[in-house]
Amino acid sequence: MPSPYYLAAAVAVGAAVTWGLRALPFAVLTPLRRSAVLGYLALQMPTGIMLILALYTLREVRPTWSAVVPTAAALATAIGLHLKTRNAVISVLGATTLHVVLSTLWQT
Repeated sequence: MPSPYYLAAAVAVGAAVTWGLRALPFAVLTPLRRSAVLGYLALQMPTGIMLILALYTLREVRPTWSAVVPTAAALATAIGLHLKTRNAVISVLGATTLHVVLSTLWQT
């Protein structure tokens, strides 16, 4: 069995590493707040991520009416809801609900 000193040292090292890793982002964050690049990314990344997610979702759409109609309707709904409400949660939930309902009911 390891000695109590060894166990205490292991716990102390683990605690120091954990504390350091949790404190590091806050130490790095302060200079980044004034960064022009970070400000630009904060404005552009939500749009970029939504575009990536949309393209990732649409890559598996089969060219059949039973797949295209619900997807196109949900995509148009998401765009319309977002332009009207500017709320991503409402846009995503509304489009997802419509897509699930149409995918279930649309049979050709």
